[in-house]
Amino acid sequence: SYLQKGFYIMKDWILETRHLTKSYKGQQAVSDISLKIPRNGVYGLLGPNGAGKSTTLKMLTGILRPDSGAVIFDGKIWKREMLSEIGALIEAPALYGNLTARENLGIHATLMGLPKERIEEVLEIVDLKDTGKKRTAQFSMGMKQRMGIAIALLNHPRLLILDEPTNGLDPFGIQELREMIASFGRQGITVILSSHILSEVSQVVDEIGIISQGRLLFQGVPDTQENLEQFFNEVILKGGKNHERA
Repeated sequence: SYLQKGFYIMKDWILETRHLTKSYKGQQAVSDISLKIPRNGVYGLLGPNGAGKSTTLKMLTGILRPDSGAVIFDGKIWKREMLSEIGALIEAPALYGNLTARENLGIHATLMGLPKERIEEVLEIVDLKDTGKKRTAQFSMGMKQRMGIAIALLNHPRLLILDEPTNGLDPFGIQELREMIASFGRQGITVILSSHILSEVSQVVDEIGIISQGRLLFQGVPDTQENLEQFFNEVILKGGKNHERA
């Protein structure tokens, strides 16, 4: 484990950001964010709505370019070619509502030059193999979110980025998604999971970063004996002061 600031004990990071900053029309959305994401775990990027989580994730996937700072993937400066090893679900999944799950995945697999067998593999992972000829427009919100994850998994990513994936889900859908996310580390997939609802992620995250008003206030290993929501609120209220965790 490590401290939020200062010396970092040797650790295997799959992704780092160094002093990422992004402004919109003179308003700073992200300020000097330096994340360290351990390999094969679940990293929870936590913060209130509007804290800068989505902006940060969009910079990790190349959707946005930072004003300053760098993204390091597997020890190398981020390049667009690295997207072949990164899967992402940011905002609502883009689905063709008049097509089935297999047909939707087939389009993406063809564009990526992937074998058709991969479609069945990801449908198995997200538990959508039995949807048959049902069109995705008829899917529940939870099924659509799982479809988005299936698309993100198609290219065998080593890093999976999920931005508020439980938005709009009922408690059963949240539980299903939580169990799925917890299994990814065992499959050699690192997950960055953003959320503003602490109860949904507290059971699956290995490490957390807390963002508020575009600043990283805390980064470290959550205390399993401590209520994460209470700790989160304390960090937000105190602006990150005196919050370091080994």
